[in-house]
Amino acid sequence: MSNVIEIQNLTRKYGKGVAEVIAVNQLSLNIEYGEFTAIIGPSGSGKSTLLNLIGGLDNSDEGQILLAGNNLASMSGKKMSDFRRDHIGFIFQAYNLIPVLSAAENIEYIMLLQGISNAERSKRVEEMLHLVGLEGLGNRRPSELSGGQQQRVAVARAMASEPEIILADEPTANLDSKTGASLLDMMKGLNEEKEVTFVFSTHDEMIMKRAKRLIHLRDGSIERDESNTNA
Repeated sequence: MSNVIEIQNLTRKYGKGVAEVIAVNQLSLNIEYGEFTAIIGPSGSGKSTLLNLIGGLDNSDEGQILLAGNNLASMSGKKMSDFRRDHIGFIFQAYNLIPVLSAAENIEYIMLLQGISNAERSKRVEEMLHLVGLEGLGNRRPSELSGGQQQRVAVARAMASEPEIILADEPTANLDSKTGASLLDMMKGLNEEKEVTFVFSTHDEMIMKRAKRLIHLRDGSIERDESNTNA
């Protein structure tokens, strides 16, 4: 299999002088298409920073990131925004749904920006609502849904644009253990069925148990990179 993510000598620093913090330190990493990978480590290890760099939400100080063969450093402004829209799905801890839109409209929104036809958008929205177990709830706004249901909408929104990779930053942090486990099993099923690459940043043991690869970070560097044979 080919790599969907290729990272070489990546460094991200914050602050200057004695206040300088190296969040990511000369890190190199490859992730193949279709992986279900968790980036784990203690607070301050660089997990979220690394995920933000991969997603083009932050810029590195050194090194390069190739995503689906595209060099993120060569992009800026609208080009970067369009690339994120078409190739990367995001799932955030806080859901980040648009409150005035229904569940279906939240799922549809990125496809609308992509210029996808009305018929195709409607088809994908219905498919995604079915896949995440929210049939019949498409007309509800986020405030009318539970936390677990909102996060399922966020997963559906991330999947609907058919990206190469989905980046999930602590997606179960605001959910109870039963809801979190159900959501993770759903995402693992989508990974296996649709072969979409999932990369998590997490402290959650439930994600670690399900991830097929565990990348341990400490002080911005990879401490250990291992396969999870029990996943």
